[in-house]
Amino acid sequence: MTALQLHLLFEVLAYAAGFRFFLYLRKRGAGAGALENRENALVIGVGAIVGAALGAKIAWMLYDPAFAFTNFPDWRHLLGGKSIIGALVGGLAGVETAKRALGVRASSGDAFALPLMLGIGIGRIGCFLAGLDDGTYGNPTQLPWGVDFGDGIPRHPTQIYEEIFLVLWAILLIKRGNHLTQPGDRFRVFLIGYLTYRLLIEWIRPMPMAYLGLFSGLQLLCLAGLLYYRRDIPRLIRAYLC
Repeated sequence: MTALQLHLLFEVLAYAAGFRFFLYLRKRGAGAGALENRENALVIGVGAIVGAALGAKIAWMLYDPAFAFTNFPDWRHLLGGKSIIGALVGGLAGVETAKRALGVRASSGDAFALPLMLGIGIGRIGCFLAGLDDGTYGNPTQLPWGVDFGDGIPRHPTQIYEEIFLVLWAILLIKRGNHLTQPGDRFRVFLIGYLTYRLLIEWIRPMPMAYLGLFSGLQLLCLAGLLYYRRDIPRLIRAYLC
């Protein structure tokens, strides 16, 4: 099996495991809220899917505009990439737009937090095994845990860094979850943590800093997501420190 086939296999496993875990949590009553009404759940689900698809594509265009629009107006090249950051931020925007259209105020996110972390974690194993073909590796490093992904250059294994972060963040979310009193807080904690992690880790990846020479397009999306939660962040920090 080739590296790319392994990557695809783990991507499928990530979707399957995340979805099954979500169903398990839903049966236990996690994150009911806005999803209790089946019609509302359908509309919100469509909003999430459409938002995630558009966000993943927009993020790829922002990642490296010069490359994304190389063959413009040939639209086929624009379909070639995607980003989990864009999918998360776009999915959030799609859900919030659908809820606003329905007049729904209840939260729908708590049941998604841990399944998303599980799915991303499994997917990153595939990214690691895909090596240079995946493009998720880090910059060259002389640190003893640098990994040669096939070009003879030891690099930061940023996929493994992400695995470690997800495990530690999930443990924190589970152990301190009882301090979160508002519906949707678990999802907020997950996304705020993940966006912060990705904002920082992108500086040790070979990313095109296309914006002012300081930020990549993915970092701008991380900042946009964190700005969206700017009012929640101080409250959540206080909740975890209590």
